[in-house]
This record gives sequence, C-alpha cells and structure tokens, in this order.
Amino acid sequence: MTEKTDTVPVVVAGAGPVGLMLAAELRLAGVPAVVLERLAAPTGESRGLGYTARTLESLDQRGLLPRLGGVETSDVGHFGGVPLDFGVLEGAHFGGKGIPQNRTEEMLASWAHDTGADIRRGHEVVGLADDGDGVDVDVEGPDGPYRIRAAYLAGCDGGRSTVRRLAGIGFPGTAATTEMVIADVTGADIAPRWAGEPLPGGMVLAGPLADGVTRIVVCERGRPPRKRTEPPPFAEVAAAWQRLTGEDISGGGAVWTTAFGDAARQAEHYRRGRVLLAGDAAHIHLPAGGQGMNVGIQDAVNLGWKLGAAAAGRAPEGLLDTYHAERHPVGARLLMNTQAQGLLFLTGENTGPMRELLTELVELPEVARHLVAMVSGLEVRYDVGPGDHPLLGRRMPPRRLVTEEGTASTPELLHAARGVLLDLSGDPALRDTARGWADRVDTVAAKPVDGDAGLGAPADAVLIRPDGYVAWTSPGAGGLAEALTRWFGPAA
Repeated sequence: MTEKTDTVPVVVAGAGPVGLMLAAELRLAGVPAVVLERLAAPTGESRGLGYTARTLESLDQRGLLPRLGGVETSDVGHFGGVPLDFGVLEGAHFGGKGIPQNRTEEMLASWAHDTGADIRRGHEVVGLADDGDGVDVDVEGPDGPYRIRAAYLAGCDGGRSTVRRLAGIGFPGTAATTEMVIADVTGADIAPRWAGEPLPGGMVLAGPLADGVTRIVVCERGRPPRKRTEPPPFAEVAAAWQRLTGEDISGGGAVWTTAFGDAARQAEHYRRGRVLLAGDAAHIHLPAGGQGMNVGIQDAVNLGWKLGAAAAGRAPEGLLDTYHAERHPVGARLLMNTQAQGLLFLTGENTGPMRELLTELVELPEVARHLVAMVSGLEVRYDVGPGDHPLLGRRMPPRRLVTEEGTASTPELLHAARGVLLDLSGDPALRDTARGWADRVDTVAAKPVDGDAGLGAPADAVLIRPDGYVAWTSPGAGGLAEALTRWFGPAA
C-alpha cells in the first residue's frame, strides 16, 4: 500500500446516478468530493427509465432540465398493472418518459464535472477503516493500490455494495423467489404493454423507447432465481417471450439484457459513524414503477447539503443523523409498495379478485391520490419540528413568484442549493432575524404571480431547505431563529 494521500472531505463510492448526484450536491455546498468507480467506462445500458414527479422537480431545482432537452410526461400510469390516473394530484405524472439511465448518467457526470468533482474511473474501493475521526479508504486503481484519508465515505455502489459490507451494516429482508429478464429489443414488432399483462404462465411488459428499440420484461411463473455470471442471451429471452405470448421475436436482437429477482432488502442503518449509504446500497426491491433510481437520487439530494455542512464543519448538532431518520422510512415505504405491486403483477390468476377490487377502489379520488402520491415521491413528509401548517415537512410546490429582481419560480431560487427564506408579507423584522444566516440562506421578498401561493393555508413566510422541503412557516411553526439554527447552525 502506498502512503496516504492528502485528506479529502468526502469520498463517494460509485459513479451511477446516485453517486454523481451526491458529488455535485457536495460541490454546490463548497466541499471537494472524490468519486471512485470500479468500472473503467460507463456501461451505456438504458436500465432505469425516466423520472418520478419529485425527481423531476429536484432536477429542476438545480437547473438541470435544459441539459436533458424536452422531458415528456404522462398522466396515464398504473400500480401493479392496475390503471391509475396520475392527473388526480397536482404536479404528479407517471414519470419522465424516454430518458434511459445512461442518458441520466451522462447528464449528471457532465454536471458533476462542471462543479469540480474529481471522478476516477477504474478505481475500486477494497477496504475501509473508520477510526472515529475519519475513514481510511483502500483503493485498487489502474496504477496499483493506494489509500485516501476522508472525513466521510458515502457508499453509492449498488445493491452488492462493498462499502455496506465492509462497514458491517446489516441488510435484512427477503431473498428473491423468482427471476425476471429485461431486454431492449430491436428488429421486432412488439405491441406496447406499458402496464404489464398477466398471462397464465407469468407476466410480460413492453414499451417503445427511442430509435426503434422496445423495452420488454418477461417473468415466467415458477422460474426460480439463477446464479448467473453473465447476462442471459437474447435467444433465452425470446424463447421465454414466445412461451408466454405465442409471439416469435427471435428474428430481432437485443441492445442489452439482464436478469433480476424480487428480493427486498433495506440497510439497517443509512449512517454508521462516518460511513453513509444511499441508493441501491441502502435498499433493493422489485423495479415496479421505475422508483429505484428515483428514490436513490432523492437520497442524494437529502444527504448532499447535510453532508456538505458536516464536512465543512458548519453543521448543527444532529443534522447528519436526520439523513437516516428521514430517508429510512421512505425506503421502507418503497419496499412495501413495490412488494404489493409484485403481488399484483406476478402471483397469477389467484390475485385476479384483488386486481378487480383495486380497480374499483382507484376510481375513488382519495384512493387514487394516495397511490399516486406514494409512487410519485410527493407524499414524503419529514419531521421538521413542531407546527401545524399543512406544508411543514413537505416539498415546496413549484410556484411562480414576483420578486424584487423580477419573476422567478421556487425551483429557480434553489439552483445554488442554499436555504431560501420567502418573505411573503414584506416583514422587515423577518429579514433582520435572517441576516445572521445570510452566508447560508437567501432571503427573498416575493408575492405569488397569481395572488395565491397555493400553500394549503395562509403563510407570511416560508423557510425552504436546500433539498426543497419546508422547514418553517409563519404562522404555524414557532420562532424563525430557532428553525434557522436547527437546520443551518448558529448565526454568523
């Protein structure tokens, strides 16, 4: 082992969407970040498709949507194959369509590079030691082994996370009971089955992507998980498709294939000392509704500003612990709803009555809103302290505002990943109180463009965290100075 390098504030293991998002969030917080990725180059595989409503809002909060070009959304979706109208909830949709994961990775890698993140490909984490004051990270690189001393290590290295294993963090849950295969198929005429189609022998799903490619998912009932050392050949996928549907697609080909199971596991701790987990390293599940990558990105958005404050030495007591407190319940809900969808999708004709009943229930607006909010990421509400305003702990909905600088949207005010205090009543005392936090929080005097802030209840002021969640309101949440201190530390 070579001598230690200079200490860096944060090492991020994994350069997938979660690790790249976290690295860029850290850079916006002014903290250097080194990203270590085992693979020498991106796979280029499409994998996760599109964004939930909350992820799309988060990308908008950082000004990233222009990097993606147009993002198509739809109100037509499903829950476990049961059709669901996402238009029942303001701001909800059934994901940004037609954006494969490799495009997301390209965009986030470009953004992370622009912010100054140090991304090292072909560098694999092989050891770690947390001594309480920092973490020694052992790395196998292209030029041999070396060691980095980091203040914190974030494991964003997938479901088989090396960081999680080396940190001794438990990963309880249920093992896979069945195997499914995915293929991006070319040269075959396949009718769309976006919501999935239960069949006597299993379930199939198909959806057109760009450039004549169709994503298919095949699950044959009673097919146990297999220990594979390489992706399934397309001939195997085509044969399974024909057994279930009677359709011959063997004349086509596949851009890529993979196999996965329905295991559902969650890390016992998202933080242990100076080691933290996010994304698939913290939770794995059936990829129902495309939620996995999205919840992982949301983990990174929640963690980034907190870890940045901790690494910079300006975090208030307990701030970093709120990462586990806030995101672990979200991960548990993710596992619950994907397992429920798996039961509807995959367990055969005996769940037909359950699907019929749920089809009736989603006609009730209250039921539809509940399910839509769950899978869109819009139901999340954090415990931010006492108060009775309906927006406390929830995400700040996108709104157009008239400010002293002109019109702006609430996402635009969050581009710098700083706190934002919206003064909606022109209160000088409010601005005087916030002046001590001006190095961390932007105070913006504003009025809603349409005269209605749409906040669910009257509000004279709203304090928004860098991740877009409301930490304080007036009236309804106590003193402003106390809230600022809790989330941003003492006044300068």
